[in-house]
Amino acid sequence: MKEREGTALFCWGVRHFRRKAEEKTSLCLFVLIFKKFLLNHTGSLPKHGPSLTKSEWQKKLTPEQFYVTRQKGTEAPFSGVYLNNKESGMYHCVCCDSPLFSSEKKYCSGTGWPAFSEAHGASGSDERDTGILRRVDTSLGLTRTEVVCKQCEAHLGHVFPDGPGPSGQRFCINSVALKFKPRKH
Repeated sequence: MKEREGTALFCWGVRHFRRKAEEKTSLCLFVLIFKKFLLNHTGSLPKHGPSLTKSEWQKKLTPEQFYVTRQKGTEAPFSGVYLNNKESGMYHCVCCDSPLFSSEKKYCSGTGWPAFSEAHGASGSDERDTGILRRVDTSLGLTRTEVVCKQCEAHLGHVFPDGPGPSGQRFCINSVALKFKPRKH
């Protein structure tokens, strides 16, 4: 729904400002307004820079990392290297190194995957300053909320509404999609 609203707004803006093509300031103003719309309604701006090809990702990642992050796979439960990690630090995207989750928000959910109560940079329910995006996932005949990296769109896992307070969220994240960086003392 939000994508359709954004597309309609963009088409209206193009038609409106095409008539005023001589006025460069109008076009600049439209671009600024549209960027603000994207940030407020989708939580992200379009990606900048080239995305890697499938073969480039395969060269950069291990087969399991590629399967999980680029093909939306899931690692086996209780197999992840970070499941029982209790060190202080930050969990980054294995593909692009964006900071995603703080160890301060990690907890044991008993489900077999690392669990976090919120993404790094979240302010309550406001996730604009985080490194993640939420997407509807209807695979497997279920409606779930997929979690992807905002920077490179790597599949990270899913978020469920059965976590601890105050957020009540459980970000169920594949270890293989993460790279842990210990906090320097």
